[in-house]
Amino acid sequence: MRTRADIRPRRGSRTDMAAAEGGGARPDATVQRAELGPLLATALRPGESWYLVDSRWFKQWKKYVGFDSWDMFGAGDPGLFPGPIDNSGLFGDPETQSLKEHLIDELDYVLVPTEAWNKLVRWYGCIDGQQPIVRKVVEYGLFVKHYKVEVYLLELKLCESSDPDNVISCHFSKADTVATIEKKMRKLFNIPAEKETRLWNRYMSNTYEQLSKLDSTVQDAGLYDGQVVLIEVKNEDGTWPGQHFLAKGSGFVCNSYNCRDNASLSQPGLCGLSNLGNTCFMNSALQCLSNTPPLTDYFLEDKYEAEINQNNPLGMRGEIAEAYAELIKQIWSGRQSHVAPRMFKTQVGRFAPQFSGYQQQDSQELLAFLLDGLHEDLNRVKKKPYLELKDANGRPDSEVAKEAWENHRLRNDSIIVDIFHGLFKSTLVCPKCSKVSVTFDPFCYLTLPLPLRRDRLMEVTLVYADPQHRPVQYRVVVPMMGAISDLCESLSKLSGVPAENMVVTDVYNHRFHKIFQMDEGLNHIMPKDDIFVYEVCKPGEDGSDYVTLSVYFREKTMRQSSNTSGTVLFGQPLLISVPKHKLTVDHLYSVVLEQISRYVKLPLAEEYPTPCPDKGTCNGSNGVVEGDIEEMEHQDGGQEGKEKLAEVDPCHSEGCMQIESARNPQPCKKQHFTFSLVNSSGTSEINSIVEGKILKLNAFSALAIDWDSDTRRLLFDEQEAQAFEKHGSMLQPQKKKAVVALRDCIELFTTMETLGEHDPWYCPNCKKHQQATKKFDLWSLPRILVVHLKRFSYSRYWRDKLDTVVEFPIRGLNMSEFVCDPRAGSYVYDLIAVSNHYGAMGVGHYTAYAKNKVNDKWYYFDDSSVSAASEDQIVTKAAYVLFYQRRNSEEHTAPSPPQEECDGMDTN
Repeated sequence: MRTRADIRPRRGSRTDMAAAEGGGARPDATVQRAELGPLLATALRPGESWYLVDSRWFKQWKKYVGFDSWDMFGAGDPGLFPGPIDNSGLFGDPETQSLKEHLIDELDYVLVPTEAWNKLVRWYGCIDGQQPIVRKVVEYGLFVKHYKVEVYLLELKLCESSDPDNVISCHFSKADTVATIEKKMRKLFNIPAEKETRLWNRYMSNTYEQLSKLDSTVQDAGLYDGQVVLIEVKNEDGTWPGQHFLAKGSGFVCNSYNCRDNASLSQPGLCGLSNLGNTCFMNSALQCLSNTPPLTDYFLEDKYEAEINQNNPLGMRGEIAEAYAELIKQIWSGRQSHVAPRMFKTQVGRFAPQFSGYQQQDSQELLAFLLDGLHEDLNRVKKKPYLELKDANGRPDSEVAKEAWENHRLRNDSIIVDIFHGLFKSTLVCPKCSKVSVTFDPFCYLTLPLPLRRDRLMEVTLVYADPQHRPVQYRVVVPMMGAISDLCESLSKLSGVPAENMVVTDVYNHRFHKIFQMDEGLNHIMPKDDIFVYEVCKPGEDGSDYVTLSVYFREKTMRQSSNTSGTVLFGQPLLISVPKHKLTVDHLYSVVLEQISRYVKLPLAEEYPTPCPDKGTCNGSNGVVEGDIEEMEHQDGGQEGKEKLAEVDPCHSEGCMQIESARNPQPCKKQHFTFSLVNSSGTSEINSIVEGKILKLNAFSALAIDWDSDTRRLLFDEQEAQAFEKHGSMLQPQKKKAVVALRDCIELFTTMETLGEHDPWYCPNCKKHQQATKKFDLWSLPRILVVHLKRFSYSRYWRDKLDTVVEFPIRGLNMSEFVCDPRAGSYVYDLIAVSNHYGAMGVGHYTAYAKNKVNDKWYYFDDSSVSAASEDQIVTKAAYVLFYQRRNSEEHTAPSPPQEECDGMDTN
């Protein structure tokens, strides 16, 4: 949830009117769509510049011009004018305009090419003082070309070898070369062009590596965010001063791995892996595989050399297998305390571009790629036969399973299949004709669902109808897949305010980003959203119709550059409800004045005398009719508002956009603010407002109350306006998370389910798609069972990590009861490794626990650090991928030929 500081005044913004003054003529919506449509579909090309635009502004522009697919007539909504481009929501620090961390493409920002950006700026302008956020397209991968916009630049810490404490931070693109860094460092440290230099990068462990290839890119050189780079200047006598900064017991790197000059011996296998820049996910997966005895023995004994398949079109010419073998031999040599897996990472990046950069990735996804890559590189089948799938047609399961496994081995025969592959049984039953379809499919790892939380915690702020009551922040429990009405019911129980008197809003940059309907899903609300719930009232006893209005605070400013006036939004917006028959400027003024009386302090002689006529009816609040809440996210007066206001306002000239809202016949009573009818974002005036007549406004029309700077400074108490209280629910300790047993996850995986309407099965009997029932069972299990706990969930609006503690046994995991082959042997497993993930989705840190096969002791692997661990440390909420080894299959013999049954697999 964003802090309340987000709703403070933002200096330097301007209105649409002012933006239009500096920009060119804006074409109509049809032309805008036609010109930008093809540009937004432009393919990425290396070296080109693309611009980031806040997705909230862009979403409103799309609605304004009718760009969305739902707008079949392409008419757009003229009431949703987006105003100048506003990227303030993307900045972590408004002063330096540095980006927030972990922004997500499409969710937080959209990317537009240079030509599209220039057109948008020409048509709408930008917020004053905001610099464009421009980024380059960079290329990943050597064989499979993969392009993406480099949103986050790499920060390197630069220093001289003679003065390593004087560090200067600079940002570079991953596409920049080492020569670019050298040129920058020469300039920063005033090194003459004739002086010979060399560059070194330094790891956290005080290990140094020379950056000798000046034409290498930052990415190819393996530089990562925050890495220290030193520049060394050759001495006058022709020697290098390197011994000074390499003297303190540190090492140097002479190739892809760490060849330290001290030859200290360590326990084989207890070797850390240097973090090359967000590569902890890779290190975690590699340590788990390294501590899988049958696979590691296979590589250490060089059995892989005779089985490398360089001609497999699905493989990687044996290069992944060879890079992995080299790394395993380094880890198990007993000569290094840690190595830098740079060559291995480079090889992985060549064939899987998604792993080529230095962004955080998923250890399980890398593991899946690596097992598949090793399998294809080591596949003993040189020419895969074509096999036709046969239906079970009522045959015994044992016969169909054996046939499926033999067919699998005819095309797939490698050490990976020998060790990691098992067999699923999948049963589909048609709900109409009861047709039963049984298939058997191989698997390499089990992905187990976690029992989902049925509810979630939300923090919301309740704005009471009583203007003297400070807003109160609550923490409420709501159903995970509930609706806005569920949020209101939960809040009602804590606050005593009736749920039907609530309007739920998302406040962003001093305006209503969205006003929710009661039946909308809570999955539209993300944790970072600022949710404010406003108390309103039902109609009075006289049955009067009420209209609910959005009210924004704006300060009128003068820009020195052009001597023109603009406005800046500030403060917390209001929702006020007014009887339609009392919609006059005088009445609006009195209602607003009462609502803000807690933090706007008027001199006693100047207070507006008219009391709120409805105070007795609503206890100081104003009513809203349920039907007033219309479906548009940003409903305002729009075109319809202009037409209706025309009935009472004959003036439509540009100079009449902001008229004094109340010409009070008694000159002694000063008006402290004026009204304007504005669009839903408060950035542009739609029409003027005149006093004396009934205003015909729609539900959630937006009004701005405009203050001059002096009045705001004198009367508006900023501190009190932002003040809020915390309900007891915010202070209560969180409930202890429920603990789930691993067997609960397995039972959930094997539970029968009905296919969704969007994922039907084609029934060969009915000749049509049906919502069949589906059930997975385990038929046979491998020697090494890899269990992936599905902690991460994705949806269009929601990205979440389940941090439930899953209790799994260290020893004696008995899977026999879950294996449906009646002739299967005993399946009892012991844990040998765990990949851990700490933190939230998309960020955080990966580590591993693993059992050393030489001394049978547990160790904790955290990048380059290795430390002893005890069994009671292993079961945590961070456990993500589990490695189990089957008992009584400790022998590591050569794999069986394909026509025989695999060691450790029951396929009868």
